[in-house]
Amino acid sequence: MAKKVCVLVAGSWGTALAMVLADNGHDVWMWARGEEQVREINEQRENSRFLPGVKLPQGLRATTDMEEAVRGAEAVVIASPSKAMREVARTLKPFWHADMLCVHATKGMELESLKRMSTVIAEELGCEERKIGVICGPSHAEEVARRRPTTIVVASAEEDEAQRAQNLLMNAYFRVYTNRDVLGAELAGAFKNIIALGAGLSDGLENGDNAKAALLTRGLAEITRVGTEMGANPLTFAGLAGVGDLVVTATSKHSRNWRAGYMLGQGKPLEEVLESMGMVVEGIRTTEAAHSISQKYKVQMPIAEQLYHVLFEGLDPKTAVEALMGRGPKTEMEMMSQETWEQWHT
Repeated sequence: MAKKVCVLVAGSWGTALAMVLADNGHDVWMWARGEEQVREINEQRENSRFLPGVKLPQGLRATTDMEEAVRGAEAVVIASPSKAMREVARTLKPFWHADMLCVHATKGMELESLKRMSTVIAEELGCEERKIGVICGPSHAEEVARRRPTTIVVASAEEDEAQRAQNLLMNAYFRVYTNRDVLGAELAGAFKNIIALGAGLSDGLENGDNAKAALLTRGLAEITRVGTEMGANPLTFAGLAGVGDLVVTATSKHSRNWRAGYMLGQGKPLEEVLESMGMVVEGIRTTEAAHSISQKYKVQMPIAEQLYHVLFEGLDPKTAVEALMGRGPKTEMEMMSQETWEQWHT
């Protein structure tokens, strides 16, 4: 049965998800700030800035009027950059109601508060955090928009809500699993961007496949270690939200984080990298957040730490690699504290 679904905002990922929903026969409204972008979507069936060369389906419309976008919607999907999430959720609040399914698809954290996106949205909507779900997993917008086979996860503390989202999104090219571990899904989605930055930097330095394979493997251990210390299920990091998203983001030309890291590895300054990207690189903000989180939870994040020095303190990337390689001897299984290990094995 067709339903009205609202997607906020009309970036690359939001547009790709709107296309999936429209392909499923739903009445899809995207909210965007720019009148010119809205006209292009409605009249030319294109969103050329974010998804050039992709023709948008007829069941998809755009508006700059939040009330028009949300009125009568049974579900809202928020795909805003993390730095704009609080403002977008605040703008949504007057038109949101408790029966409306709400899931977000943003892989980042609020830098100032170190809060996850579900927390930010719940605070602004004035609802319980368990009512907010998250879409995560290996899913480049460019491939989803071209209907390439993609498999993702919808995580929600409420199984019924996860299944509602699953039913809205799932089709022949877009497979959806459910998960109850919202914390793990959000942390995995945010932290993998840091490792993708590092992978791009390694490629920019021409360090080779051995180095990148080790970086991804140790990066996953780093993500799992801090995630479990924060209360997430370690199994989430071994699934689509964790290793799946990490692999695709750290190895693909579509990845903004990989491309940004690659340019940094080639010696370009951060300001020039950001200017040339033209879109948000979530891994840069998340690296700064992870630096604070590792100190708060007293968890070692050596890859994130070295990237922090490169991004914000001007450390030469080659020196950062030398620092990682020169660390003292460790055991490979040193992924989490004994207390956390026992918690998940009892």
